[in-house]
Amino acid sequence: MEDRCRHSLLSHLPSLLLLFQLPFAGSAEEFVVIGPSDPIVAMLGGDVMLPCHLSPAMDMENMELRWFRSKFSEAAFIYQNQQEQREEQLAQYAGRTSLVKDFLTQGEAAMRIHKVQAFDNGLYTCLFRKGNFYEEANLELMVAGVGSAPQVRIQGPEEDGIRVMCMASGWFPKPQVQWRALSGEKFLMFSETYAQDAEGLYSVEAALVVRDSSSGNVTCSVLNPILGQEKVMAIFIPEPFFPQTSPWKPAFMVTLTVLTLLIFGAAYYTKREHTAKQQERQEREKLHRDKEEDQQTKEKVLKDRGELQADLDWRKSVYLSAWRKAQLYADWRKKMFQALSVTLDPESAHPNLAVSDEKTSVTWKDTCEIGEESGVPSILGCGAITSGCCFWEVEISKRSRGEWALGVCRGDVNREGWYKELPEKGFWAVGKYGKSLCACDRSGTQLSLRQFPHRIGIFLDLKEGEEGEVSFYNMTDGSHIFSFSLASSSGTLFPYFRLSSEDVFLTICSIVSGPAETPVPLNNPPSSLEEPMSLSEEGFSSGSGVDGALPGAESPLLSCSPEAMFP
Repeated sequence: MEDRCRHSLLSHLPSLLLLFQLPFAGSAEEFVVIGPSDPIVAMLGGDVMLPCHLSPAMDMENMELRWFRSKFSEAAFIYQNQQEQREEQLAQYAGRTSLVKDFLTQGEAAMRIHKVQAFDNGLYTCLFRKGNFYEEANLELMVAGVGSAPQVRIQGPEEDGIRVMCMASGWFPKPQVQWRALSGEKFLMFSETYAQDAEGLYSVEAALVVRDSSSGNVTCSVLNPILGQEKVMAIFIPEPFFPQTSPWKPAFMVTLTVLTLLIFGAAYYTKREHTAKQQERQEREKLHRDKEEDQQTKEKVLKDRGELQADLDWRKSVYLSAWRKAQLYADWRKKMFQALSVTLDPESAHPNLAVSDEKTSVTWKDTCEIGEESGVPSILGCGAITSGCCFWEVEISKRSRGEWALGVCRGDVNREGWYKELPEKGFWAVGKYGKSLCACDRSGTQLSLRQFPHRIGIFLDLKEGEEGEVSFYNMTDGSHIFSFSLASSSGTLFPYFRLSSEDVFLTICSIVSGPAETPVPLNNPPSSLEEPMSLSEEGFSSGSGVDGALPGAESPLLSCSPEAMFP
């Protein structure tokens, strides 16, 4: 299967290389190549033209014109630089093809094939190219040839009749043979054998056993299915040629039939008994093998389970000892952060935004003011964050088609009028712009994700007197989106939300921490997180957006999916 796919790709490589040369934008030289809609019929030994024309009509003298078979490299004729090119032409077409140039200036061209052969039968593609633009069209050539008249002869007696042979040669494509009686009735039971010579032409031999002595003449006809032309030959079979029936023959046939039935009956009974015993033995062996395989499977499962649990314990220990550097799965990261109950601050909302009664959802009002003087439609979350490790999750409605941004901002930023969300201006956010998800930084970094997020987790890590970090995760599949470094002097931070059109609906998700987890105070992170276990950084390198982060491909924690890592 792989060899066939590799061969198919290699055979179409020239066409693919030509395709990569196409211009990306529209060109004044664009055209369409049109070929005949019906197959073209050509007689063996004659000449035939395969025409194609351009729409709109234009001068073709300076174009590259190519007719080829199923592959681009199987060229039947090439016209380039106003002359015929023979280097790439198939040997079978050498000296037999030419270009009809009468209407080149009017956008019409045709390849003429001289002395048509059976090899010429099949599909063709005409490709016209001007500059870097090309188009092509498909057309079909059906070669037909009428061969010799059938020769009919009596071969001799066979069974209860006479065997008659009909032979013909030099036909293309494969001809159809039919036997008929003198009355015109068709014989349905006969054998036929076909063969092709070196030139691809068909010969046929058809054998018929005539059992009715009153048939008299029988006729053999050979038909070309494309041209509808046939050649016919008849032969007369005299009645004395048929074998004479002996009076004892019917009795012998009845006796032979009875004996045959008795022999078959005895053989069937013996075989059935043998088969039943053999099946019983095979079932016992299969039951024994199944028991052994089940035992081996159980042992392997227990062994794999132990190895997987040991590997999982090691991976979790590696992660927990260096979690600040690990940009891995959100479910693991949540174990180190306190779930923050965020509500929206209506007093900080832009006049065009509508906040739900629970202060957890925001969207545009039904009637709102749109214009440059209206400013950026944003809103902050209640409660200042000064230190600690916390996170919250925001759901973006799947019906949302507009632009939005999520993250944190300093409490002293100026949100009046129009502004850009940049880290140097006190904004650390990611958002949707057009159809892409981007980081709100100076370069507008586009983010490549496996799955577009509809639920995003914002993880904020603030350490007093040290550099902090805000990370964004796709909570649908647990993958890391982007991270910003926070200077130790970032100040007081607030959750930040922006909606740039009326079809965006953001909701702060309710997060319930598990009973076994100890809440982490926002202004006093636990000592276990401030003083992580020492861990060799061999094999760890810088990740996207944060110095010293673990990259997805090189991390020893990424050989399994998040679902497989947690029991």
